[in-house]
Amino acid sequence: MTANSLFSRRAWSAIAATCVVLAALPLLNLIFPDGHALHVPSYMVSLIGKFMCYALAALALDMVWGYAGILSLGHGVFFALGAYAHGMYLMRAIGREGVYQSDLPDFMVFLDWKTYPWYWTATDNFWYCLVLVVLVPGVLAFVFGFFAFRSRIKGVYFSIITQAMTYAFMLLFFRNDTGFGGNNGFTDFKRILGYSISAPGTKATLYLVTLAVLAGSLLLCRAIVRSKLGRVLQAVRDSESRLMFIGYNPLWFKLFVWTLSAVLCGIAGALYVPQVGIINPSEMSPANSIEMVIWAAVGGRGTLIGPIIGAFSVNGLKSWFTGAFPDLWLFALGLIFILVTRYLPQGIAGLAARRGKKEEAA
Repeated sequence: MTANSLFSRRAWSAIAATCVVLAALPLLNLIFPDGHALHVPSYMVSLIGKFMCYALAALALDMVWGYAGILSLGHGVFFALGAYAHGMYLMRAIGREGVYQSDLPDFMVFLDWKTYPWYWTATDNFWYCLVLVVLVPGVLAFVFGFFAFRSRIKGVYFSIITQAMTYAFMLLFFRNDTGFGGNNGFTDFKRILGYSISAPGTKATLYLVTLAVLAGSLLLCRAIVRSKLGRVLQAVRDSESRLMFIGYNPLWFKLFVWTLSAVLCGIAGALYVPQVGIINPSEMSPANSIEMVIWAAVGGRGTLIGPIIGAFSVNGLKSWFTGAFPDLWLFALGLIFILVTRYLPQGIAGLAARRGKKEEAA
């Protein structure tokens, strides 16, 4: 699959049909009552909405791993930071409806905080927190990436320090004195922009916004990959030393795609929080970042659509497996990764592309 074509006509048709089906799910939930043959349960709407957030995070990872050859094992921290930035607004929006009926969140009252810390200033403003969703993971990624790429840290060494970064942030956010809820994080949200967060209409709106952001991000990433910038990024992946020899400085290209990927991951986290209803430091665990890598590998890295397919496939299987065999999921996940690496190195998308070529040849 070349960067110039990227998606075949058949792939575009499948993408469009999938978007239509996904967009119809919350409408079927609202229009048809329980018990009707066309009714979609509310839990299914929330579950698919969560999967779309994961798909956006997998797409973000594919930009750095699949097209620039930068394997990150720390994207969970960007996802969680975006979630926490939005969660701060959602906690402020609870008002006095908490257990302690205070202007402060319940966890602050429990810890005997008397006022908000300075970094909570203006977080009662929804649009300010949306800016934080972009800026916090973006600035962290830019600063971290600048020093790492300027020092020419790459390969397994870069992967290790990204995992160390997310682990350090997880330990920091587990502390009660950081002002982010400690082990419990943020939960018990009541409303968003004045609307009840548990209302079916609000859930449907959040779902459709997530779908629109995922589709828009896919188109944005495709435009970047097909541009001259995208070709340079692939040159960084394939032969960075040769790229430097002909006069390019890989630093800024790597820094751009790394920061963009972090921002997309932060947006995914921000969309995840109101739909799932909780964010805590466990989202920063190294295991979560590794799962993102597995999503991209299973779907097919370097294809854009592959990681989205992988995120839906792996998480759909996880939802079933953890219900049927809760103690065996991690073993199954490891087996999936081994089998895909051994027999499907280009993932599900690569397999579909090969079958398409055989059919055209026939």
